[in-house]
Amino acid sequence: MQLLIYNTLTRMKEPFEPLTPGIVRMYVCGPTPYDHTHIGHARTYVAFDLIRRFLEFEGYTVIHVMNITDIDDKILRKARETVGLEKWKEIPDKYSKEFFEVLDKMYVKRPHYAPRVTEHIEDIVKTISILIDKGYAYVSQGSVYFEVDKYSRYGQLSKITRRESWRQEMDVVAEKKKPYDFALWKRAKPGEPYWNTPWGPGRPGWHIECTVMGSKYLGVQFDIHGGGQDLIFPHHENEIAQAEACYDVHPWVKYWIHIGYLTIKGEKMSKSLGNIIPVQEVFSKYDPLVLKLYLISAHYRTPLDFSWDALNHAAATYNKIENFTKTIIGYLRDEEPPSSVGEDVAKDVMKISVEREKFLESLREDFNTSKAMAHLHTVINFVNRRIVENRLSYPLAVKTLEFMREFNEITGLLEKVLVPVSSEEKFTELMKLIVELRNIHRRAKNYELADWIRGKLSEIGIKLIDQKDKTIWVLEH
Repeated sequence: MQLLIYNTLTRMKEPFEPLTPGIVRMYVCGPTPYDHTHIGHARTYVAFDLIRRFLEFEGYTVIHVMNITDIDDKILRKARETVGLEKWKEIPDKYSKEFFEVLDKMYVKRPHYAPRVTEHIEDIVKTISILIDKGYAYVSQGSVYFEVDKYSRYGQLSKITRRESWRQEMDVVAEKKKPYDFALWKRAKPGEPYWNTPWGPGRPGWHIECTVMGSKYLGVQFDIHGGGQDLIFPHHENEIAQAEACYDVHPWVKYWIHIGYLTIKGEKMSKSLGNIIPVQEVFSKYDPLVLKLYLISAHYRTPLDFSWDALNHAAATYNKIENFTKTIIGYLRDEEPPSSVGEDVAKDVMKISVEREKFLESLREDFNTSKAMAHLHTVINFVNRRIVENRLSYPLAVKTLEFMREFNEITGLLEKVLVPVSSEEKFTELMKLIVELRNIHRRAKNYELADWIRGKLSEIGIKLIDQKDKTIWVLEH
């Protein structure tokens, strides 16, 4: 089955065919780091992490770019309220550091490039100059505006007309030719940071930064651009207008992907409602991977209503998946491959192969994680029944572990359990030596030393379980 992606631009699921065979160039709108990362942010970046991982799993080379908006009205407002305007850079430095730490804890892959706006002022000024020269932009009292009426395709992404955009934009100033024209460059205000340009001192508008940095790192046309659904208008609509006017291309981006809202009791998170939940608050109560599992449990385009009860359920599910994987690893560590395989065992192995293919087909259908997870649980429940019936075979365990490794490759949810095979083999051999050394001391009745070995292993998260005729070990958190 070919990969299908829902394209916001066409409102259709389309077969995925990158502009350059085998290479996917993907731009994701990054954060404006002026406050703590919240769970709404987390949903977007977890979703794109899965999209990137699955594309890589399917054999594509992905070039992933995500911007950091490190100059913005919100950043300057936060600086005024806290450190002072003269130290405004401390705000984006602090919160972008926290943002990446959050991603790391959830095993979200970092982008290959994370350019900052303030590092690309020269590129932005050059692009604005081209738009002015082409007649798509005009200077007014030290600011520069994009003249929307000059661009005939405006509204192609959001399906919002110029008149409707006037009502939604709200940034109506007398110096614009039309209320729906939008700023490419904002003239400097007293006390605020600025950069000098041919039009006077100022700083970039919000929309121009992504147009410039996306095309700088990925080319004047690229494959995927995305972010949260709230960015469709005006941000992404305006990005398209600037890019296609500047670079004389259409479409600028082939596939537009947008992530559904994360709501609280049916309402979008907002400071005015006081319902924003910082990610760190969740991390103080749950493993970060529990939040990641919860966020990918629903299809990325559907609204997801957050509740602590739902997170409790995700925690139980995560423990089930993790413990199941540990059980399979432990079984294979202690068993030997059989000399022959019976028909019943072959049927069991085929069952895993079928569910694996259904799992992958679900993801090829616009990254349908909710459907894919159902097939994961079918595998877990089936193999667990075989364990209870004492019918788990070595070939079935091998096939199951292969599937769990692929599941981790796509989701990053089992990074704490699954280590690289070569390292795992060496670690297993080392543990066999340690267990045997302890058993030698037990047989010699050196119980104090044997207990010391057990205690030290426990301190680093390895539990020894003494059975009638052998000792087994398991990894703990």
